[in-house]
Amino acid sequence: MNISVVIPLLNEEESLPELHAWIRRVMEENNFSYEVIFVDDGSTDHSWDIIADLKEKYPETIKAIRFRRNYGKSPALHCAFEKAEGDVVITMDADLQDSPDEIPELYKMIVEDGYDMVSGWKKKRYDPLSKTIPTKLFNATARKVSGVKLHDFNCGLKSYKKEVVKSIEIYNDMHRYIPYLAKIAGFNKIGEKVVHHQARKYGKSKFAGLSRFVNGYLDLLTLWFLSVFGRKPMHFFGFWGTVMFMLGFIAVIVVGANKLYAISQGVPHPLVTNSPYFYISLIMMILGTQLFLVGFLGEIISRNSTNRNDYKITEEL
Repeated sequence: MNISVVIPLLNEEESLPELHAWIRRVMEENNFSYEVIFVDDGSTDHSWDIIADLKEKYPETIKAIRFRRNYGKSPALHCAFEKAEGDVVITMDADLQDSPDEIPELYKMIVEDGYDMVSGWKKKRYDPLSKTIPTKLFNATARKVSGVKLHDFNCGLKSYKKEVVKSIEIYNDMHRYIPYLAKIAGFNKIGEKVVHHQARKYGKSKFAGLSRFVNGYLDLLTLWFLSVFGRKPMHFFGFWGTVMFMLGFIAVIVVGANKLYAISQGVPHPLVTNSPYFYISLIMMILGTQLFLVGFLGEIISRNSTNRNDYKITEEL
């Protein structure tokens, strides 16, 4: 099979028949063998009924998954990726803002140009400033932290080699960072294609507000830390714990030495416990010890993990 088209959705009953007809036309014009995987993420409208009707009409090309409640885009993609059978997997949103006419070129960039994945870039957007400005800031931060040079990490229109979607795990809200996850998994040839962004035709945006960007930054920080120190937590916590403990220990010695020097010179000097530096030093030593122990416990957990030696081997001779 050439292509698996993965479409997560929530309350998109108006757009589904038009979207499927559009995808079907593009596939037939290009003689692609394909499947469309709809994931209904807990819709409360008639989205599932429409998907069921489409499945009855086109049983060979449609697969469908329905969640009992709304779990989010990442779980939807994760479940669809497990079922995908196409050599190239293409994801798109169900609101008709992603154009199926982009599919042939996205497929070509994977099959002929040799990219592991290609991310769409909605260079011209039809979104309000309240969404576009935070998006630009978010993408700039993600580029800097991940080292993946993309303009639009969160574009729903992407294409992947089948090996990519089978090698990464998407959880929580990590769908924003699929390019970064692919890079961590060893897929470094990540491309970008300018795609057409259409104004929303039906319904309303599922955009969740500024909290989405706050959570996005926290997820990025988590992903960065796990990618760098996930298998070696002692290298982070142990190092900074040792540094903090040593600074606190040296500071205590300095405070004590000043007291002894004053006594030897017969100069009046307040009690060591009256100095704020004494308590700051003790706190630094305690925090340093705790950080070191956190790193030690993390190392024990890491070494006892069942997948601690789960390395992705692509070839053997």
